[in-house]
Amino acid sequence: MSSRRELANAIRALSMDAVQKAKSGHPGAPMGMADIAEVLWNDFMQHNPANPQWFNRDRFVLSNGHGSMLIYSLLHLTGYDVSIDDLKNFRQLHSKTAGHPEYGYCPGVETTTGPLGQGITNAVGMAVAEKILAAQFNRDGHDIVDHNTYAFMGDGCLMEGISHEACSLAGTLGLGKLIAFWDDNGISIDGEVEGWYTDDNVKRFESYGWQVIPNIDGHNPDQIRDAISQAKANTEQPTLICCKTIIGFGSPNKEGKEDCHGAPLGDDEIKLTRERLGWTHAAFEVPEDLYADWNAVEAGSHAENEWNERLSAYRAEFPELADELLRRISGELPADFSEKAEAYIAAVAEKGDTIASRKASQNAINAYAPMLPELLGGSADLAGSNLTLWSGAKGVSKEDASGNYLFYGVREFGMSAIMNGIALHGGFVPYGATFLVFMEYARNALRMAALMKQRAIHVYTHDSIGLGEDGPTHQPIEQVANLRHTPNMSTWRPCDAVESAVAWKAALERTDGPTAMVFSRQGLPHHARTAEQIANIKRGGYILRDTDGQPDAILIATGSEVGLAMDAAEALAADGVKARVVSMPETGLFDKQDAEYRESVLPSAVTARVAVEALQADFWYKYVGLNGAIVGMTTFGESAPAGELFKHFGFTVENVAEKVKSVI
Repeated sequence: MSSRRELANAIRALSMDAVQKAKSGHPGAPMGMADIAEVLWNDFMQHNPANPQWFNRDRFVLSNGHGSMLIYSLLHLTGYDVSIDDLKNFRQLHSKTAGHPEYGYCPGVETTTGPLGQGITNAVGMAVAEKILAAQFNRDGHDIVDHNTYAFMGDGCLMEGISHEACSLAGTLGLGKLIAFWDDNGISIDGEVEGWYTDDNVKRFESYGWQVIPNIDGHNPDQIRDAISQAKANTEQPTLICCKTIIGFGSPNKEGKEDCHGAPLGDDEIKLTRERLGWTHAAFEVPEDLYADWNAVEAGSHAENEWNERLSAYRAEFPELADELLRRISGELPADFSEKAEAYIAAVAEKGDTIASRKASQNAINAYAPMLPELLGGSADLAGSNLTLWSGAKGVSKEDASGNYLFYGVREFGMSAIMNGIALHGGFVPYGATFLVFMEYARNALRMAALMKQRAIHVYTHDSIGLGEDGPTHQPIEQVANLRHTPNMSTWRPCDAVESAVAWKAALERTDGPTAMVFSRQGLPHHARTAEQIANIKRGGYILRDTDGQPDAILIATGSEVGLAMDAAEALAADGVKARVVSMPETGLFDKQDAEYRESVLPSAVTARVAVEALQADFWYKYVGLNGAIVGMTTFGESAPAGELFKHFGFTVENVAEKVKSVI
């Protein structure tokens, strides 16, 4: 059996060699945390390299994702489909081994990390999902959902504000299966952190309700092993293990310094490091006996087979629960959901309520949630305003985690990144809410959801100057354009209860990315539609009001401004101007339709076009052209009642009609 230091040195050697070959990267963290990783992965991690998606595996998150060669080395050594050539292609185009770990590119990478603080927050989401799923499905004698979430993080992760949001909530929820390792090496890019980071993290995490294990020598395997055992023994609290490490461990001239944080060591220093570590092997060469000691395929297959036997016993006693668990793990919605949702949409269309779209959203949740036990809701403290609570909502708590609703508190960024972790874990479709303007706090977590193609649903209310007296601090202007321009983000702004119901159905059925749904505070009029028009809502844009023959002009609108466009078209008709009204609740979906459909809605022969939306105006030039007109916002809002604001900023029938006439 190889010594623990030799096993850890395999990580160090592969990491410094790959960074050197790529001529870029971060060797310091992998070399500093190699001893911690060796103990965790060889003595504790429950995983199967032959089946990276085995459900009951432990989750490992490298929150300090710049140290990506640490996880790539671990995956390679333990037997995942990560070859030595993959390591040699570190940071190269289309390689599995990207500069930062990317979900979906490399087997065994549980989440995309790099934006510091979000990895630990994703880990909180994974631990939340495990705890709730266990509470919902485990039965006496059948702990069928039973795994840990481990996270590595550095000083940078702990400096980021999101770590406070997430770790505070983790303590409140008592996430006893979450174990985090703080790489306390005292170094960041700018040097020794004492000049800008002097937090007492022991007291900080104790105040959150965590178990804290301080002063562990991160290069002493016995201390590391004892700390992890102590952490696993406490199932009532998450645990922070504080590991004192030396960044770039083994490098004679660069260890302990910022020099090795984000740059190759250099050929000469690598040679000296090999000598100091006693590593006599060539670049990218690992002896067979070390590979054999690292390999986890046999142990992983045994662990999965043992779990499958437990699953069979569980199924024998609880067949319906077992089938439901497996359905939810698969991510497939109930077979009858689509049909029942269509029936609800038809009923909403027939009823014809004039209500705020945020209320229409709540009605849709009330209709769909009883069909979807996997729906896990929440709001960043604004449930009474976002209207995300529904009749069957039950809060999740430390004492009773069997509920389906998370009270996130005022933690918009934390909520959104936790939702990513929940989605990545599996078994749930998470939704969370806040005011649209506060999407800005969570912006990077939304980007990460889109990058990872995760089904996370973001509910944003109070969607324009229409929220009124709270003024420009709360009135969103540029946020929807930001969402629409985010690759792989589906962004809906419904105009009434019917479009809101369709939007929710589309969001729930979408499996390849997140959805943002933007709802109004104020009441919106119902619009009558044919069955064909209702069917076309899901195409993102459709003709809501048409003319006999070719229209003279086309009005394009979303959300609360669709009603205004309809009234303006009526006024124009009285003046002999034929105006078509196109409702475009999801511009991205409309853009994906075939050319024939897009031409049928926005015929190229009709160049007189006006877009109406009480949000950032410039987005709409792609539809109206440079010769078209836009009734939109080019400034921030003001504090006043909504009706006065709409008049002040030109959202009136008279102004819209004049704009149409000006472009004909």
